[in-house]
Amino acid sequence: MPLYLGLSQWSHPDWPGSLLSPGLKNAEHLTDYAKVFNTVEGNTSFYGIPEQRSLLRWEAQTPAHFRFTFKFPSQVSHQGPLDDNIGAALDFIAHLAPLHHKLGMLMLQLSKASGPGQLDQLQQFLDALPAHFNYGVEVRHPAFFAKGEAERRLNRLLLERQINRIIMDSRPVFSCPPTTPALADAQGKKPRVPVHIISTGNHPMVRFIGHPEPAYNLPYWQPWLTRIQGWLQQGKSVYLFVHTADNRLAPQLAAEIANALAAPLPDFPGQAPAPQGELF
Repeated sequence: MPLYLGLSQWSHPDWPGSLLSPGLKNAEHLTDYAKVFNTVEGNTSFYGIPEQRSLLRWEAQTPAHFRFTFKFPSQVSHQGPLDDNIGAALDFIAHLAPLHHKLGMLMLQLSKASGPGQLDQLQQFLDALPAHFNYGVEVRHPAFFAKGEAERRLNRLLLERQINRIIMDSRPVFSCPPTTPALADAQGKKPRVPVHIISTGNHPMVRFIGHPEPAYNLPYWQPWLTRIQGWLQQGKSVYLFVHTADNRLAPQLAAEIANALAAPLPDFPGQAPAPQGELF
């Protein structure tokens, strides 16, 4: 399956009866989610390392083709120099052993403060990781979006090691003034960085952060279709993760994009987009 399409979570209060069966316990939601999507963005590992019993349960709840992506914990990426945290990173990878055969990508999300001065540390960190897993790096420092020497050094570093530069597209979130608390919260927390489209590895990843009103998203996701199809034609495996500011209609947005890519998702009850009123 060269196209991996998923969401940023597998459970949401608004999804029972739509994406998920009603009446299930939260611990049972992954089974239903994995009937529709073939990957998930594991953001929770950034805040805390999952217990072994959880990893074993997740393995049992997902089919063989399903792929998990996990972020390195914040203690690895945000606390101290990267090269000092190599041991913690290796321990985290070892801890994920029950899911090693279902790991799609391990993601290193760097803070806005991690800039060109940390590139040597990043090189040491990446060179110490086991070579048989896929990795992605997400940067947020302005220098890495300035098309100057710092960005060229970063891209060369990732290209030489076939490590994916994660692409964040948060344009829809910032396309209009905040009209809901969820949108205001997203505008306060999501990085507003330029979209630099580059594939530095064989598994390009796009994190698309949509507006909670579906109609606002179309002009932002449609241009991605040609790029994603081009990567697939090159034999690359593409990871596309669809968010929205509140994630309430993220499954429907993902289904709309999947249809446009000629890779429709399995049917789920809430697949049809919700009726929209006049936006303008």
